[in-house]
Amino acid sequence: MDTDPPDPRLHSLVEGIVRIAGGDLTTRIPLSGARDDVAAVIAGINLMADDLQTLYEELEERVESRTAMLREAQVELERMALTDPLTQLANRTALNSALSHALAETARGEMPPALLILDLDSFKGINDSLGHSAGDDVLRVIARRLQEAVRETDTVARLGGDEFAIMLPKSNLVRARRVANRIVKALGESLDIGDLRITCGTSIGLRVAEPGQTVADLVMEADTAMYAAKAQPHTSIKVFEPALLYARRLQSVMITELREAIRQDQLTLSYQPVVELATGRIEGVEALVRWNHPERGLLMPDQFIPLAEETGMIVDLGQWVLRHAVRQLRDWQQNLQVDSSFNVRVNISTTELQNLELIEHVRDILRETGVDASNLIVELTESMAVNGGAVDQYSMSGLRRLGVKLEIDDFGTGYSSISYLRKLPVNVVKIDKSLIDGLGVDEEQRDFVAAVLHLIHACGLKALAEGIETAEQAAELVRLGCTSGQGYYFGRPMPPEGVVALFSRTGSESL
Repeated sequence: MDTDPPDPRLHSLVEGIVRIAGGDLTTRIPLSGARDDVAAVIAGINLMADDLQTLYEELEERVESRTAMLREAQVELERMALTDPLTQLANRTALNSALSHALAETARGEMPPALLILDLDSFKGINDSLGHSAGDDVLRVIARRLQEAVRETDTVARLGGDEFAIMLPKSNLVRARRVANRIVKALGESLDIGDLRITCGTSIGLRVAEPGQTVADLVMEADTAMYAAKAQPHTSIKVFEPALLYARRLQSVMITELREAIRQDQLTLSYQPVVELATGRIEGVEALVRWNHPERGLLMPDQFIPLAEETGMIVDLGQWVLRHAVRQLRDWQQNLQVDSSFNVRVNISTTELQNLELIEHVRDILRETGVDASNLIVELTESMAVNGGAVDQYSMSGLRRLGVKLEIDDFGTGYSSISYLRKLPVNVVKIDKSLIDGLGVDEEQRDFVAAVLHLIHACGLKALAEGIETAEQAAELVRLGCTSGQGYYFGRPMPPEGVVALFSRTGSESL
């Protein structure tokens, strides 16, 4: 039986299908002039290959586009991870990376990097008096000035707050000093922030790297030098020297000791009488904290309060003072039978005022002791009362709602605006000692104090004069209409038993 020879197109068809299935979408099966089923299949396979090739090319384009977008996003994320969002400078991570690279080059024989760490001398005051928005504007201007003071190859970084760093690759002490001096000059020039002109100095710590140093060591030593520059008056630039580490270690030890002192009740309170000037009646006392250090003896507040502020321990310290002062007041109320209006004054810091737990803590202490809130007076600085933000206002209003009285301390040394006294939720204004010093001998000072007292009374507030040291000052204040005062003339700060002895000696609440 005869059979027809195989169609040669079938072999081409099979080969084409195998190549297309293997991924070669450019394959096309040759067509003949015939119009039969095989030709139709070949045409269909070729059309399918055309569609697949088009889809694949479009897919490749989309993949390439998405890959490029992902690469751009990754680059942007990496940039953001290494950039300070406020100033657009490098951040701490970027600085550490640059230092690590520079130190690696030093190990291969290149010149070492120099590191400058600086912070602004008056930035806290700017934030307190003008607000955080103005503070941010200042930081942006400072960032620009720092970049203008160095080369493009130098790394300028913001470490946080008002602290900046500059890394100078392949440098030496002479060049680093020259850059530091240029920065001092640039930051010493006034800044225009809105309608205000501000001057903002700086303190700089400088360290040129040595062989074998780690990034952490270099940063710590430059930072140590910066704190030494801040501690010395009229010193803007300090080069690191090993002796500075001893002072840093002492501070570290003192931080640990202060934390322990709060826990173990090594702190003590002294109390300075506040009197009614016309009669000498003791209205109350101001609580003043001391640290009874086991080795260094009795330390005054200026020896440890700044440290507590810097480390955040001021909140714990303030709570300790408040608790012990109110407890002491309760004891006097029970054992001395003091007048029902006898009060205790306690100072609080900005950090404490901004602590959202302050009101609850005060409420707990009053509930625990049974002391009436009106017998507690909280003293605030002028700048805290005037320039505080929403949290400060919340705390002041909350304390007033508890029944606690508020007093502006050191009036006459800060803002001293006529308008703000009428708006603040305060009860008492304490006139600073600097305004009292000339009373009794200076007629112009007498007129000035009279005007201040008139202002305070016109706002419906009570005035208290501090720093009274002579009978003449006390008598003049009585003539001017000031009702209350405190100072060495009436009594120095004394331990609790001194207050008991004072009452026993006078037989009453009068001095």
